[in-house]
Amino acid sequence: MTNLATVPIERLGAPAPAGEPRRRWLSPAPDRVARPRQRPRIVYAAVAIGGIAVIALAQLLLSIGLSDGAYQISSLQSQQKDLARTKQALTEQLTAFSSPQNLVQNAQALGMVSNGNTVYLRLSDGAVLGSPTPASAANAPISADQALVPNSLLQPEQVVAAPVPDASSAPQAAAPDPTVPWQGALPSPQTH
Repeated sequence: MTNLATVPIERLGAPAPAGEPRRRWLSPAPDRVARPRQRPRIVYAAVAIGGIAVIALAQLLLSIGLSDGAYQISSLQSQQKDLARTKQALTEQLTAFSSPQNLVQNAQALGMVSNGNTVYLRLSDGAVLGSPTPASAANAPISADQALVPNSLLQPEQVVAAPVPDASSAPQAAAPDPTVPWQGALPSPQTH
């Protein structure tokens, strides 16, 4: 640091002697307006916080969309399982109804009689092989209540009457029927 006593006068702002150019060592401080304007740091913070908020909102909306899609997929898979079970049950019913036993029972219910005398027609020359005779109920090989191969799906359910207890005996609790009749499609749980 310099001592003011050693500083020349012209350096302190005194007029320079005549003939010498005046040198200025000191200058006034620049005005605030003349300085380059600095951007406030709060703008950068606001932009960063806004960007983080936009990213968080986009992630939230994406998560909501994905979870909604997952619930729809789960619902459709459950519906597909129900439809597959219904299809299987209907296929089993179709198989039972198209069985030979069912056809025989339906034909006999319509008054038709099966003929035990088999006759063939040869198409090449039109010859009849065997002796054709009319069918009668007495000559039928299968009766209305008897099938060659039993089919439990076609047999009607037999209801057994519970025995009537005597008034003199102690009251007995009736045993519950262990069979459960099945109706409609198989149930499936609904989960959401």
